Amino acid sequence: MSITKIIITEETTPTAVGSATSVSNATCIRLFNTTGSDVTIGINTIVGAATTSFFSMPTKSVEFLQKLPDDVIWTSSAIKANKVAFTN
Repeated sequence: MSITKIIITEETTPTAVGSATSVSNATCIRLFNTTGSDVTIGINTIVGAATTSFFSMPTKSVEFLQKLPDDVIWTSSAIKANKVAFTN
């Protein structure tokens, strides 16, 4: 059974690409959608040229996102994010 290890205190995600965050250069992020509706998550990767990927996250759900340390995220509505790791 995996156990989630919290690395930093949760922060609120920014809602604009101009203020996107790497969540302390995390490679694994726990996202919690605290809103009353679905939220769109944007992930901006910079490998040669900026590329943005999006996914939708249902209300009151938790997702774990794996990314590169320099990748940044932002959301359509502010939600909670933690830098995490997994242990056995």
